[in-house]
Amino acid sequence: MNRRSVLCSAAALLGLGTAGGAAATAARAGHNRYYQGPVSDHFDGLRFFNPEGSPPKGLKDLWRWRTGPAPTKWPESIPVTPARPATRVQDLTITMVGHATMLIQIQGKNILTDPVWSDRASPVSFAGPKRVTAPGIAFEDLPPIDLVLLSHSHYDHMDLATLKRLKAVHNPLVLTPLGNDAIIAGTGLRTEVLDWGQSTAFSKMWVHCEPCHHWGARGIADRSMSLWGAFVLTTGVGTVLFIGDTGFDQGRPYRDLAQRFGPIRAAILPIGAYDPRWFMADQHQNPEEAVTGFQMSGAAYGVGHHWGTIQLTNEGRDDPRTALHAALDQRRIDRQVFRALEAGDVWEIPKL
Repeated sequence: MNRRSVLCSAAALLGLGTAGGAAATAARAGHNRYYQGPVSDHFDGLRFFNPEGSPPKGLKDLWRWRTGPAPTKWPESIPVTPARPATRVQDLTITMVGHATMLIQIQGKNILTDPVWSDRASPVSFAGPKRVTAPGIAFEDLPPIDLVLLSHSHYDHMDLATLKRLKAVHNPLVLTPLGNDAIIAGTGLRTEVLDWGQSTAFSKMWVHCEPCHHWGARGIADRSMSLWGAFVLTTGVGTVLFIGDTGFDQGRPYRDLAQRFGPIRAAILPIGAYDPRWFMADQHQNPEEAVTGFQMSGAAYGVGHHWGTIQLTNEGRDDPRTALHAALDQRRIDRQVFRALEAGDVWEIPKL
């Protein structure tokens, strides 16, 4: 793929691609077509933002990155032995599907995070970043899915084709931050939206939407017009933190979690898509920062995701896992406590 094609696919994935039609017209008119609500400490009436944080970089910086040093070459494919999960789990088991897609089986319920079964993380099926690992669970082998946690609108996290498949077979409830419901409305899925700091009951558990440092977009005309967020599950068998994407942001996504929610049994944290740091640091934490966040959260166990499935940035395919191990070793934390899961890996999280 030539540099122009690479730039276009990267721009589309990151929400920087050229957009037209109603979205572009709405943006020029100062109208958010996804969400209308009162001004808050993270919404200015048109766009959401990270309080005291950094805005996403623009096309000039994207061009500088994509025309700079070439990314480390990834393998074309990595063998995967797909898991066949149990129908229900009464305790807590986490299975890696790929990238930010995890199956959380907890207290008899099956929950998917940021589900993507498509071959590419892209607005089109014929171009854009392509997965090098097959899904760690074949779609046909999924247990009944009760709930989807959808963290934000970027293409590697919000895949409309997969959401439509889930609607047809499982019809789960989707919980997502403000504005994303408008983007996925065409899937027909039942959806409930949450602002930062809001909670909702689901079965015998609670789901809390919490701040993280990122952004969302499907194109250049809708940058930050839908909210991004982290989720905390509080259940009878323990508390689980899931962050789909975040910059470390001086540790703000992790502060006070343990004090507010009690002991965290498992923290599912992104560890990849971080190089080059001058471009990525504000929006994507690196493995060392993920370990710091893990420690700040007080979590007993950590699950590393957002690596090894789709090449989005410059680091090599295995670099996040290597860097995670180095950070754990430097702090004398057992590598089995914070694992970078491969597609198909199943982890029965130990009890506290």
